[in-house]
Amino acid sequence: MSRISIHKLRECKDSGKRFAMLTAYDYPTARLVEQAGVPVILVGDSLGATVLGYESTVPVTMEEMLHHTRAVVRATKKSIVVADMPFLSYQANDDIAIENAGQFLKAGATAVKLEGGRPVVSLVHRMVEAGIPVMGHLGLTPQSVNQFGGHKVQGRTPAAAARILNDAQALEDAGVFALVLETVPEQLASMVTSRLSVPTIGIGAGVSCDAQVQVLHDILGIYDDSRILHHSKRYVNLGESIRGAIRAYADEVVEGSFPTSEHAFSMDEDVLHELTQASGSIVE
Repeated sequence: MSRISIHKLRECKDSGKRFAMLTAYDYPTARLVEQAGVPVILVGDSLGATVLGYESTVPVTMEEMLHHTRAVVRATKKSIVVADMPFLSYQANDDIAIENAGQFLKAGATAVKLEGGRPVVSLVHRMVEAGIPVMGHLGLTPQSVNQFGGHKVQGRTPAAAARILNDAQALEDAGVFALVLETVPEQLASMVTSRLSVPTIGIGAGVSCDAQVQVLHDILGIYDDSRILHHSKRYVNLGESIRGAIRAYADEVVEGSFPTSEHAFSMDEDVLHELTQASGSIVE
C-alpha cells in the first residue's frame, strides 16, 4: 500500500471535497488516526506543550521532532506525514534549512511544514526545487508567539489582512502544496481560499477552508477544561475515562482483587511436586 500523494489534496480542492488533518506524535496514536481514515497526519511541534511539557513550541529541537516523526512513519502506511520544522531549524541559514528538511524526508516524512510569509518564500522555492514538498503556515504562527505577545487573532486590520493575502499568494507561487491558516478571521480565510489553487487548512479560521486541522489531544479531551480552546471541539472526555480506569486498577491492586487466577499462569502438578521435593532436600 502506497502513501497518498500530495497531489491528491489538490484534486480534493478542485472537486470541492474537504479533508481532515490531525496531529499525532507516537506509534499507537498515529495508527489510530490512520485507521480512522484521516489522510494527513501532522507531527506538529505542538508536541512541545502536548506531550513534552514545554510551555510553548519554541524549545522543541530537531532531535525531538525527528524522534517523533520516525515513530509516526513506522505506524502508518497510507497517510501523508507532514513534519513541522522546529524553531531556528530553518530561519538562520537556507543551506542548513534544506539539510534539516532533508533529514525529515530521510526519516520517512512525506513533507515538511514551516511558518511564515515573505521571509521564507525564497527558502520554500529552494526546498521545492530540491525535491522537498513544503506546506506553508500563516496567521498565528506559534513559533512567533513571543513576538505576537500571546495567542492573538491575526489579520484583523486592513494592513495585516492584506499582508496575509499577499504572503499566501507568494507562498503558492514559491511552490507550497497546501497552506495552514491559523487563528485568522473567517472572512479573510475565505478570501485566501478562493484566491489560491492549493488547498487551505484551517485551525480557528472558519468553515470556508478546504480542510481542517486539530491537535489530537484537544479533540479527545486528554487534558482538563483549562485546555479547551475557542477554535477546538472536544469529541470525547478521554482524560476522565483514563483517570477512572487508572483509579480502578490501583484500587483493585490495593484491595487484592487484581490479579486473579484468570490473569496468572499455573505450573503442572508433577513439576510442582518435583520442585517441592527438591526444595525440601536442599533445605534439609
